[in-house]
Amino acid sequence: MIRLYHFPLSPYCRKVRLTLAEKKLEVELMEEKYWEQSAEFLRRNPAGKVPVLKIDNRMLSESQAICEYLEEAYPNPPLMPRDIDTRYEVRRLCAWFDDKFHSEVTSKLLYERVHKKLMGQGYPDSKNVKSGASRIKYHIDYLGWLLEQRRWLAGDTMTLADFSAAAHLSCLDYISDVDWNRNPAVKDWYAKIKSRPSFRPLLSDQIPGFPQPAHYADLDF
Repeated sequence: MIRLYHFPLSPYCRKVRLTLAEKKLEVELMEEKYWEQSAEFLRRNPAGKVPVLKIDNRMLSESQAICEYLEEAYPNPPLMPRDIDTRYEVRRLCAWFDDKFHSEVTSKLLYERVHKKLMGQGYPDSKNVKSGASRIKYHIDYLGWLLEQRRWLAGDTMTLADFSAAAHLSCLDYISDVDWNRNPAVKDWYAKIKSRPSFRPLLSDQIPGFPQPAHYADLDF
């Protein structure tokens, strides 16, 4: 039994969910209100963060480390290329989204609009929301530039880099904060990922108090 302690609108959890689903691994999802920092949860991960993956009586934390563990333990289908230079590019782009994009965009939009309310931390900071709405344009343009040269973000095949980007963007799409008309190549790339069977569970996520927008689960958005 594989068990994932997660929060539905966490991009880090979504990246792990996509990896598990792509590799056709059955998993029991356990929704975790990680901000409550319960003693039981802190025993699973003293860092107090999701995702946490329980597998073979081990508790694994940190999304990138989890995904690469799964890649080595279950190599098919591969989500990391064999070529060393392309592997570097995958890791660079995963870091780009999990660090830079998260800091400049996800934390400014998703966390302000959704997580603050769920955690009882007050109202969104308008300056942060404005900053995130501005910075996402730069990142979409960067994605478009990458896709002008490649079939997928890191090269000719789909990799963890695509899942990292799609995990963040899907969370923001849930709150209608992605302008898909800004770059047709980015919209086409997301449509390809969105139509994969591994992505379907994400499209059924429901957050109480935050209904899905009409286009969110539409494959022809």
